[in-house]
Amino acid sequence: MNLADPQGMATLRAALGKRILILDGAFGTMVQSLNLDEAAFRNSVLADHPGFLKGNNDLLNLTRPDIVEEIHRQYLDAGADIIETNTFSATTIAQADYQLEAYADAIALEGAKLARRAADAAMAANPLRLRWVAGAIGPTNKTLSLSPNVNDPGHRDVNFEQVRTAYRAQVIAMIAGGVDLLLIETVFDTLNAKAAIMAIFDAYDETGAAPPMLISGTITDLSGRTLSGQTVEAFWHSIRHADPLAVGLNCALGAAQMRPFLADLARVADRPIITYPNAGLPNAMAEYDETPETTAGHLEAWAKDGLVNIVGGCCGTTPAHIASIAARVEGLSPRAIPTLDTAMRLSGLEPFVLPA
Repeated sequence: MNLADPQGMATLRAALGKRILILDGAFGTMVQSLNLDEAAFRNSVLADHPGFLKGNNDLLNLTRPDIVEEIHRQYLDAGADIIETNTFSATTIAQADYQLEAYADAIALEGAKLARRAADAAMAANPLRLRWVAGAIGPTNKTLSLSPNVNDPGHRDVNFEQVRTAYRAQVIAMIAGGVDLLLIETVFDTLNAKAAIMAIFDAYDETGAAPPMLISGTITDLSGRTLSGQTVEAFWHSIRHADPLAVGLNCALGAAQMRPFLADLARVADRPIITYPNAGLPNAMAEYDETPETTAGHLEAWAKDGLVNIVGGCCGTTPAHIASIAARVEGLSPRAIPTLDTAMRLSGLEPFVLPA
């Protein structure tokens, strides 16, 4: 499926109009369940690399591609229509923690190829059911809006152009690997997201391909704001100029805690809503206890209330969660996209709307 092609875009939009699409679940949760050791992350590819590499899940695209492709297959078998590439941290900025900046592009490229191969295999087995690959673009471990040093509010570890450049390389690699969509996700700092948006437009110009983008923010606590301080409506006003195919929320909160903020977004966004909450809140051991049935029950209620178009799972969710979600929302109507009155919509930390 090539969404750079107008016919491919029409096919996806038609699917969004007919039913609620299913996104996959957490990749890190699946990797952690395997209890891989340092040697597995290194394999022969990086046997002599200095420092520790365990926990760099994106690196498995190069060192254990069999594991990555198998996780994709499990989510596809569970009913996912859209699978995310294993590239959440596939930028030079994020990979600097492991001294692997030089491998970032290869990680992004191979991550896209592995997901593409898994999706194509699923469609070959069932040609009547289309599957799509979303290139996962995480927020990086640096923030452009906030200082990491409480004693120096003006300090930043990176600047806008550095983040934009890192994202551009990631996006170009994922386009080369065959993604259908580009998902800017877990946005806690809107300025980082704007760098990613600009990078995507840069990549469009450079490659001639234009996979649609989806943007998903994250609410860091029950204040209902991103880490950089915006409400969900202000966040939407800040990024709506990018014309994303869908906008939504993921991570940080479980479905029970996320619902009021998602409802706020569904009220003001004239786009499909994508959402993939955690499996509840983590316990004292930082593990997630919410069962597939509980998570799916929440998302079924959201669907019945007309809040969602694309649903899946974030931290703590597994193929069992996705299978349960898919079963519970099957046959339910997707959210109707609202037609908004003409107005000037601006944002700072709060939204501002001036009717025409």
